[in-house]
Amino acid sequence: MTGPAAALESLNRVLDGIERVAVAVSGGVDSMTLAVFAHRRLPRRVEMFHATSPAVPVEATQRVRFTAGREGWTLHVIDAHEFEDANYRANPLNRCFHCKTNLYSAIAPRTEAQIVSGANLDDLGDYRPGLIAARQYSVRHPLVEAGIDKETVRAIARHLGLEDISELPSAPCLSSRIETGIAIDPVMLAKVHAAEKLIGQTLQPKTVRCRVRSRGVVIELDEARLAMLDEGRRVELTEQVGALFRDAGFSYQVSFAPYRIGSAFLHKARVSDDAA
Repeated sequence: MTGPAAALESLNRVLDGIERVAVAVSGGVDSMTLAVFAHRRLPRRVEMFHATSPAVPVEATQRVRFTAGREGWTLHVIDAHEFEDANYRANPLNRCFHCKTNLYSAIAPRTEAQIVSGANLDDLGDYRPGLIAARQYSVRHPLVEAGIDKETVRAIARHLGLEDISELPSAPCLSSRIETGIAIDPVMLAKVHAAEKLIGQTLQPKTVRCRVRSRGVVIELDEARLAMLDEGRRVELTEQVGALFRDAGFSYQVSFAPYRIGSAFLHKARVSDDAA
């Protein structure tokens, strides 16, 4: 981890070298922190793009709109139309490639500025097919270029007075909850989000994910909260989550498990850059 002061010096150098900046803002800690900092540094040279979608929780869009009003951003809220893309809806292992392709292809005609993302150094260690799409649209990643990891992003957010943003949990899009190969359905995503809100409000866990898998719905919790879940409450919540899905026509068994990063990607096959 680099200290926030040194990290900000590096980020300044990166941003100062870009004439005009278009930040793709998802509503998560990385892109929000980058957007706030970039606009404060270069207020007349920065604009923001946020894509709404059934895969984007409404809370993320509200957060972006609120921050835009507070900070005085030029904000464009768009629809990237990824749900019109059969390749995306099929939910292959490289679904994120199709998602980001739709996103960047929607932003590019709307601006002459350099498109930038909130990817940080830690993202380079994961399988991130969205980064392949970014290369195809010459998207830059200022946090990566400045050598900034996730922990440092949170430190920068605190340094900027963004305490609410600095504490945001990691929150990939709702489609990431669906096991590879199960088609992405907007109604299913709404139920996934509703289940996570229900569990979050009831148990207040550090982390919660509602995964839809071929064998059923799995509620993943951080191990500390899972260990505190007694049998009576487990049965009660299992029924409540099951009812949420049944109301929408989905019949799934519901179970609980420890949280695992990326556990919707259960298939062993990998997609190469060429295949993407």
